[in-house]
Parts: sequence; structure tokens; C-alpha cells
Amino acid sequence: MSVVCLGLSHRTAPAEVRERHAFPASRMSEALVALLDYEAVREAAILSTCGRLEIYADVDSFEQGALQLKQFLTSFRHGDVSYDIEPYLYTLLGSDAVHHLLHVATGLDSMLIGEAEILGQVKDAYYRAQEARSFGATLHRLFREALNAGKAARSQTAVGGASVSIATAAVAVAKEHVGDLSGKTVVLIGAGKMGMTAARRLKLEGAKKIIVVNRTHERAREMVARLGVGKAVELPLLVDALKSADVVITSTGASHFILTPANVAVAMRARPRRPLCLVDIAVPRDVDPDVTSISGVRVVDIDQLGATVDVTLERRRASIPSVEVIIDDHLARFDRWYRSRTTLPVISSLSKKAESIRETEIGRLLAHCPDLTDRERRLISGMSMRIMSKLLHSAFSKIRDTAAADRAHALAKASIIDELFDLGLGTFDEPLEPGPEIAHRHTSQPDSLEVG
Repeated sequence: MSVVCLGLSHRTAPAEVRERHAFPASRMSEALVALLDYEAVREAAILSTCGRLEIYADVDSFEQGALQLKQFLTSFRHGDVSYDIEPYLYTLLGSDAVHHLLHVATGLDSMLIGEAEILGQVKDAYYRAQEARSFGATLHRLFREALNAGKAARSQTAVGGASVSIATAAVAVAKEHVGDLSGKTVVLIGAGKMGMTAARRLKLEGAKKIIVVNRTHERAREMVARLGVGKAVELPLLVDALKSADVVITSTGASHFILTPANVAVAMRARPRRPLCLVDIAVPRDVDPDVTSISGVRVVDIDQLGATVDVTLERRRASIPSVEVIIDDHLARFDRWYRSRTTLPVISSLSKKAESIRETEIGRLLAHCPDLTDRERRLISGMSMRIMSKLLHSAFSKIRDTAAADRAHALAKASIIDELFDLGLGTFDEPLEPGPEIAHRHTSQPDSLEVG
């Protein structure tokens, strides 16, 4: 099959590389449209999260398609990067790409196995591709299978149990460093989904002094109202909020650093000998790495969270074999559907020709029977449609089944039907398949599903 995945993730690239190539939601449609300008790319979708950036595409040629995706990744929005990105990338072709997306959607490839956010992020990628009209039949079907697999994994196994997510892991890290949160002041920067998840977890942990800082003050106020605790602060007052904070959890979508050596240093001078824990779960990062040089400040970024909650994930790991069964089932379903597509041209053409003949003959009959009532005309037309449907159904079902099992045989049958019914379709070409030398070409993509 002609599906390609080009990506980099927490398994292959550090946060500073991932943030360099992160796609803001505001420019996703533009990026998808730009992808379709590449000659080899027929369809495209982009999955951009805090832990990964992956481009999925249906391509005319694996070699040319993969090359053009790399060209896009290194040039769109970023300009040419000053380092060699190749060691951080992985390229998955055909069934490997399909299998990988199913792993992603079910949570098996996440930093935290079974994390709740990933299924929603796959769904967002699906809707954004639809809005940008960058989807065709192949990726539309693939992402639907991935979403269904993710839902099945969460409802039929314990892989999503024992609530653990990036946001809840951030709260766990905060507890490790400052202890009981009930008497601590926690500043949340960002009022998006991750921020709200963290806020709810903080409330469950007994935190009452929660300060929400957001670029849009109204959104911060709405979050505090929904939470029922804390207060909203405007972004220009961030330094004042830092002066009273024990913990800061930041998760904005900003393209620049929110916490810098300058503003953190100002806050720390107002609170001598009082430590501050900064937990950065944003990609691109919100905390400038140079902040770590300030005395009394501890910074934890998203790549450090996995080990912190590792012990809570044993039950989820035990569910991996059950999730793999679900993945294999959806992989087989997609493969059957994809293989059956070889017969679509002949099925469509024969259906159209049969319908054209039916309409012509019914028209002639009704023209010779002007005294028929409307009900009689509808009965005759309906009967002709049922006859055509029953006659063609068996043939179509058999050719689809043949295509799923043996495409070469199905193509031969399609060619015979084309000739017998004079459909004029001409030569049937088999869909693109990677050769054995490139079908399993992975770059820096480890096999382990463990957190790390």
C-alpha cells in the first residue's frame, strides 16, 4: 500500500529538536495545503503533539514521496535547519506506517502508555485534514480505523486505566519536589486542555491556592470558574505570581519562551532561600533552558516525566497483548479494504453502465404505457432496481473477496469483466507496494514499547 509516515518523536529526538519542528494549530491548514503541492503527495495528515510530529501521506512513489516529505519538514515555516535532522527521523512504509498509527492511537507508543490525550490528538489531526481537504479515501479510512482501534483499546482493556497523563504526571512530579500540595501555591500557565487536566488533578490533591495565568484573561477566568477554586491572573502580572509560587506547571502553545532567566531571576530575588519547581509540559518548551542556572530553581521538562510515573503503569503494560490483538484486527480490516480497492474502477463502471441501461429501458417501457398510475410506475422502477442489484451483488462480492485474498487474481477477473461488458477501462495496474529492500526501513525507531 502507498502510505508513508515520516516522523520524529520522544523516542528519537530530544525536546529541543521536536519543538523546532512543532506545527502550531493556527498554521496546520496552511501546512497541509503546502504538502499537497509536492508532486508525489496525493493525501496528507499531520499529527503534532508534545511528544511527536508525524506526517502521514498517500504517495505515488515511496522514494520520491519520502524525500519530498523530508524537504517539506526541513523547509516549511522553519527555513533550512542548521543541523542534520536525519538521525532523528524515522520513515515507515506501507503496512509498517499503518501499524504505527494504530500503535499511536491506542497509546502504546506514548511517553506514558495509554495516555488519555493521544486519541483526542489523533482525532484533531483527522478533523484538520478534513477541513484542509487534504484527505482522500486512503487516509480517511486509515484514520477512522485508528480512531476505532483507540476507542476499542480504552473500552475493552485496562491500557487507559489508573488515570495517568502528561498533565497528571506533572502534578506527580510537583508532589515529589514539594510534598503535600494542600498548603502550596501552584501557578498554572496556559488554560488549554493540558492545563485544565492538571488543574483538576491539583484540586483532587488538595491544592487550594491555584493561580491561572493565560494570554487571554477571559479564558483563565472561565477555567477558574469551572474548577471552582483559585484565581485568574493576567499574563503581564506573571512575575508577581511567580514570587508567591511553590510550583509552576506551564503548558502554553507559545512559539517563544514564557519563563526566561530575566523574569524568573526577578521573581527569585523577591523570595530568597525559597525554592521554586518549574514543570514544563509544553512543546515548544515554555521554559528557557538557561533558567536552570538560577539558584533555587528546579526545571523538569516533558522528557523527564516518564520515569517519574513508571511504577504506576504496570497494569497498563499487562494490557499490551490485548491491545496488540485489537491492533492486528484493525490492521487486517484496513488491509482487506485497501486490497479491495483494486476492483473499484470495474465495479463503479459496471454499476454505472447497468444503471444507464436500466434507466433507458424503463423510460422506453413507461413511454409505451402512458396510462400507468404513479404508484405502478414506482413499482416497476423499484422492481428493475432490485433485479439489477441482486444480479450484480454476487459478482461484486466475489471480486472484492478475491481482491482481499489475491490481488493478481482479482485484477485478472476485473480485466475479463472490463472486456466482456465493454467498459473501456483498459489496463489494470496493481497499487504501489514497497519492495522488500525498503518495506521495513526505519531510522532510529526502537521496537520497545516501554516508557522512557
